[in-house]
Amino acid sequence: MNLSDILKPEAVKVLSAVSSKKRLFQDIGELVESAYSLSASATVDALLDRESLGPTGVGHGVALPHSRIAATSDVIGAFVLLERPIDFGAVDRQPIDIAFALFAPEDAGVDHLKALALVSRTLRDSKLCSKLRANRDPATLYAILTEGQSVQAA
Repeated sequence: MNLSDILKPEAVKVLSAVSSKKRLFQDIGELVESAYSLSASATVDALLDRESLGPTGVGHGVALPHSRIAATSDVIGAFVLLERPIDFGAVDRQPIDIAFALFAPEDAGVDHLKALALVSRTLRDSKLCSKLRANRDPATLYAILTEGQSVQAA
């Protein structure tokens, strides 16, 4: 599995006016709706439900919000870069400026975990995150994410 298998170029965005975790989830919902035709409100509700179990901010400015959702038959992702970091309740108590949201079918089983591990491994690379933070063009961000994956896989 590669990031290009779960992330469409249309599902990458730079956000400038995010002020809270809830607003971030609403923006991710709108992005997922436009890129994958899933209901924005259903994806936001799914993310909020999952987040109530514990924060998905993994540290170093990165969050991996994720949820299972009945409306998809494949594991899908959305990547957002925030121009201004926000408090996310991350494990290291640092604000986040990178979020990669994952959605999986309710019966995804191991595929959901594999996708989560792949994204986590990718965004643990501090050099890759520095490259992402240095760019504001969605096409470039997509290229960095997917190129980084093929380099790691080689």
